[in-house]
Amino acid sequence: MFSAGPPSYTLLRLPLLQLLLLLVQAVGRGLGRASPAGGPLEDVVIERYHIPRACPREVQMGDFVRYHYNGTFEDGKKFDSSYDRSTLVAIVVGVGRLITGMDRGLMGMCVNERRRLIVPPHLGYGSIGVAGLIPPDATLYFDVVLLDVWNKADTVQVSILLRPPHCPRMVQDSDFVRYHYNGTLLDGTSFDTSYSRGGTYDTYIGSGWLIKGMDQGLLGMCPGERRKIIIPPFLAYGEKGYGTVIPPQASLVFHVLLVDIHNPKDTVQLVTLELPPGCVRRAVAGDFMRYHYNGSLMDGTLFDSSYSRNQTYNTYVGQGYIIPGMDQGLQGACVGERRRITIPPHLAYGENGTGDKIPGSAVLIFNVHVIDFHNPADPVEIKTLSRPSESCNETAKPGDFIRYHYNCSLLDGTQLFSSHDYGAPQEATLGANKVIQGLDIGLQGMCVGERRQLIVPPHLAHGESGARGVPGSAVLLFEVELVSREDGLPTGYLFVWHEDPPASLFEDMDLNKDGEVPLEEFSTFIKAQVNEGKGRLMPGQEPEKTIGDMFQNQDRNQDGKITLEELKLKSDEDQEPVHEEL
Repeated sequence: MFSAGPPSYTLLRLPLLQLLLLLVQAVGRGLGRASPAGGPLEDVVIERYHIPRACPREVQMGDFVRYHYNGTFEDGKKFDSSYDRSTLVAIVVGVGRLITGMDRGLMGMCVNERRRLIVPPHLGYGSIGVAGLIPPDATLYFDVVLLDVWNKADTVQVSILLRPPHCPRMVQDSDFVRYHYNGTLLDGTSFDTSYSRGGTYDTYIGSGWLIKGMDQGLLGMCPGERRKIIIPPFLAYGEKGYGTVIPPQASLVFHVLLVDIHNPKDTVQLVTLELPPGCVRRAVAGDFMRYHYNGSLMDGTLFDSSYSRNQTYNTYVGQGYIIPGMDQGLQGACVGERRRITIPPHLAYGENGTGDKIPGSAVLIFNVHVIDFHNPADPVEIKTLSRPSESCNETAKPGDFIRYHYNCSLLDGTQLFSSHDYGAPQEATLGANKVIQGLDIGLQGMCVGERRQLIVPPHLAHGESGARGVPGSAVLLFEVELVSREDGLPTGYLFVWHEDPPASLFEDMDLNKDGEVPLEEFSTFIKAQVNEGKGRLMPGQEPEKTIGDMFQNQDRNQDGKITLEELKLKSDEDQEPVHEEL
């Protein structure tokens, strides 16, 4: 696209060849006819030997025309030609500047139409002729092709060829636009195209950077719209033309595709596409967010997508880790929300763009789906879904052995794990680091039969790295139901007495009274204490394994039997007894 400023040089008009050259600068209308007796012609004879299919406008009196011609006599001898001078004729028609025959012969012509005109002497140069050039009483023959027509009353003509269904914004004065164009003269001769340069034409509207006609023709356009803009010369390059490609007094035709538009005063534009119900919290600066996105230019060209990588984009919001427009556009979002974020260049990648996919001064559009977000200071969110109607005197506490059912999902509803898939409740000892910290916290304080919803932030779940089947930095949603609870044992204990152990512990344990207690006797004794309610084993483990571990602890020399000297209560070893325990 050419600027509106003066060209580096202009075409010089050649002097007209006496009065004859005036006759070739005209537009006219008339029907030529010979006399019935074959005598002299009364009027111009017009032969329209090429008529274009489309004729949006015909030459009228007072129009300004540009055309080429060859002028010959009846014998075919050429007396003048605009082609020989390589200069189009440019003149107003029907105002006496041309010979009458040419004025009449050009009337009603269409651009790119070709005519053969036969001009009788009385409508040409009459009985006088032109000395040395046209003899008296000469009939003149002209082959004419019309290349341009306009009028001082003309305005810019805009034809909308394609308008997108979605038009978020129309071009206004002071906007910055990026567009592609093909520029031709009215006869179809190409003089310039942005496509050949591999980039859009970028400029401000209404700031004098463009010819006036283009400034006007772009107003009201939508991104993605295609227009045909016809500009008369006085709103283009006027009498001087531009260089060698745009002749003087040339009408210009532009086929324009608007790629995008913004204003230096623009801010981020947000459109909520889908808002899930029950949004109790919105993202703020400092939150860590996981989201999916499709990023496109304003004309719909996709430049990036998290979906193509099959993983979310994870970042802190409002901390400068992403472009300023996205930092702003993500704040205030809800988990599960879908947003369209339109970001002007000064809040994106500016005049230079980035890489080979985001050009300079490009408006960016992101369609975002917020998967989840959290804050590093977030605790576990606990919501009671149901609670047993009967009173609950004891709740789960650290050390307790519990059985519970659970469903685990991401906040977007993606199911991860469920105890129901295994047909049995999950078992755990609270406070024993057997489950993630957030779940351990969320299970504490529950009554048997209670149901809860737990939202566990990543720093209390699987962290930045995630786990098998769990993405990094994922917030987890649990629905849990406590099935059973058993009092646990203090840390390090496998068995505790409900009362004081018998004074004659070894003697009672030595069933055959041989001074040694093998595993069989030890197991029989411990099981008897459990059955009689005198003590209990650590819950959550097979009794045989627990008893075997206890025996190994007492068999100090690992000879397969326990002696009186080897048998010691844990309270004898620990400074702080809880209950006597083996």
